[in-house]
Amino acid sequence: MNGEVTTLLRAWNDGDPDAFERVVPLVYEELHRMAARYLIGEPSSISLQPTALVNELCLRLLGWDGVRWQSRGHFFGVSAGMMRHVLVDIARRRRAERRGGPHVVRVPLDTIDVPASEPGADLLEIDSALQLLALEDPRKAQVVELRFFGGLSMEEIAETLGVSVRTVHADWAFARAWLYRTLADAHAH
Repeated sequence: MNGEVTTLLRAWNDGDPDAFERVVPLVYEELHRMAARYLIGEPSSISLQPTALVNELCLRLLGWDGVRWQSRGHFFGVSAGMMRHVLVDIARRRRAERRGGPHVVRVPLDTIDVPASEPGADLLEIDSALQLLALEDPRKAQVVELRFFGGLSMEEIAETLGVSVRTVHADWAFARAWLYRTLADAHAH
């Protein structure tokens, strides 16, 4: 199936209008699992279901011509980034509606080892921290995005980024510590 997905993605690159419709059923379940895994810790105030997140992602993908698909892993990497942007957009809208009120959108940070006393970090804080990390080391920020937002395995991340699994583990360890420190400092102030 991996080869079929890559073939269809490349056909989509080459302008085949039916390729996207044929690739969606092959990737939909995994996209849905990614969305569900991410949204499972969300407060009920988000009111976004995994299906709605995947549908929004598909709409954005259809309207985006700025990518040349390289592989299945590349597709899921881009999808993870787009899911992040969808959720950040929702968080910004909610924050603007509440003018920074006490009910900001929060996400669980279990996978990046934030102190247990922290119930979660604001999604906008995570996004800002990832932007800062991307300035320092773009690949490490991509590893976090693919792991945290995309739910990809270390092997899938290595394939997507074209590096070794060992490098991904090292990047993940560095990025987790960097984010822990950055988010802890933000909460201390």
